[in-house]
This record gives sequence, C-alpha cells and structure tokens, in this order.
Amino acid sequence: MKRKKVWAYRLMVLPGILLLFLFCYMPMGGIVMAFQDFIPAKGFGGSAWIGMENFKRLFSLPGIGNIFRNTVYIAVLKILFGLLVPVVFALLLSEVKNLGFRRVVQTIVYLPNFISWVILGTVFKQMFGMYGPVNNLLVSLGGNAVGFLSNGSAFQTLVIATDVWKGFGFGTIVYLAAILSIGTELYEAAWMDGATRWQKIWHVTLPGMRPMIVLMATLSLGNVLNAGFDQIFNMYNTMVYDKADIIDTYVYRMGLVNAQYSLASAVGLLKSVVSAVLIILAYWLADRFADYKIF
Repeated sequence: MKRKKVWAYRLMVLPGILLLFLFCYMPMGGIVMAFQDFIPAKGFGGSAWIGMENFKRLFSLPGIGNIFRNTVYIAVLKILFGLLVPVVFALLLSEVKNLGFRRVVQTIVYLPNFISWVILGTVFKQMFGMYGPVNNLLVSLGGNAVGFLSNGSAFQTLVIATDVWKGFGFGTIVYLAAILSIGTELYEAAWMDGATRWQKIWHVTLPGMRPMIVLMATLSLGNVLNAGFDQIFNMYNTMVYDKADIIDTYVYRMGLVNAQYSLASAVGLLKSVVSAVLIILAYWLADRFADYKIF
C-alpha cells in the first residue's frame, strides 16, 4: 500500500519534471552558440567554432560597462529597499491590534504581487507620462512636470519604487510570521522592566526577526545581476537606454532583434555563471549566519 502511494506521488510530480526538463534543461544546449560563429542555416554542427572570441568582443563593445553598472545599481537598490520596506511595514502592522483590519491590509498589499508587469507597465506609463495624472497633480500644485519616462535618473527611481511597491506585500507576510513566532513572555518581561513600545521593538522584535532578515538578505544575493527584465522591458524606451538598459534587455536586442545570436549567448552565459556563483555564496552565507539549509 505504501509503495502504491509513493508511485502516485511520483506520477503527480512527473508533469512538473517534464516541464522543467523541456523549458529549463533542453535549451541549455544553446550555450554552444557562445563559442561559435553561429549561423542558423548551418545549425550547431555546421557553425564554426571560435572559442572565446565572443567574450573578447563582448568586453570590447562600447557601452557594455554601462550596461553592467545599470544592472548592478538597479538590482542592488531593489534588494536593499525590498528588504527594508517590508521590515518596516511588518513592524508597523504588528502594532495594529485590530486583527480584522490587519488581515485586510495584508491582503491589499499582497495583491499587486499577482499582477503581471505587462499590465502594470502599461498602467505606470500612463500614470507617469508627461500628461499623466501624476504630472498633472504636480503642475496643479505649482511644481514642474517630471520626465519619468524620458529622464534616465527619474526612470531608475520609478523602476525601483514600483518594483518595491509590487513585491513588498510578500515580504511583509514573511516578516509578520517571524514576529508572531516571538514568545509573548519576552514582551511581558520587557513590560515588567518598564520598556516603552519602541524599546520593545528595538530590543525584542527586531532581534527576533534577525534570523529571517539575514536569511532573506543572503538569498537575495543571487539576484544581484537580475534587475527585472519583464518590468524594464515593458516600461523603458530609447530615451532612457543610458540608465535603464540592463543585461537581459541587451541580450534580447542583440539576440532576437539584431540576430547576433553568438554574442547574446555569450552575454547570457556570463551572467548565468556569475549568478550561479552568487547563489552558491548566498546559500553558504544562509547556512553560516541563519542556519538555513536547502539540502
């Protein structure tokens, strides 16, 4: 009977394994293009092998350093604010004593997490356009319209802020769970010692959240080169390429738009190798400082 149940579970997992193999592992064969002068008509077998020439060409391209800087800058700020905002919001929400109101707020802030960037990108472009409601409000208050979609620095700020807004609801739930796991006897002891509300947060709540904060921070390390292709692709334009162009959008343009398949594969492979190293480092840090093990 137990053996039948085991096979039933294995059959349930099988579709997921097949999809993972088809869409994640089989395409990895295309990595060979990074070491070839790939010509689609000749295929993998007929295209000439050129070794590391694509990588040498990659580092000699004008503007490639700026693309890597944009990627790291946007990704790091997304990680930092993506950690800070949920922690602060979870602390504030934990102080709300009305459980019904707290649950409603949790649901509202978590809903954007389920909305595609295809939809949100269009919404934000309409809202923050030169004649959108945000700029109309600024002008009506006596200010000047801001080119959120035409000024590179303003666009970076918009990208970071909207990404944090979309995702902080999930982090809030995680940190609220960490807060609820803190023993009530610690708060009672702090109250007996005459601690104020802010002192309780500083000396009891934050130390209790520290393992989860460390865990989330270390696991985020693997995303240093992932600045969010789907978000930026749906929001950027040629006027902000100097500040908004990242590795993923560059690979898209080089590979699918300009048909430079070998160069795009080299860029993507370099990013994947660096990301893999960072993920390994992240799990090592999580194991060392947060006692978290995936295996």
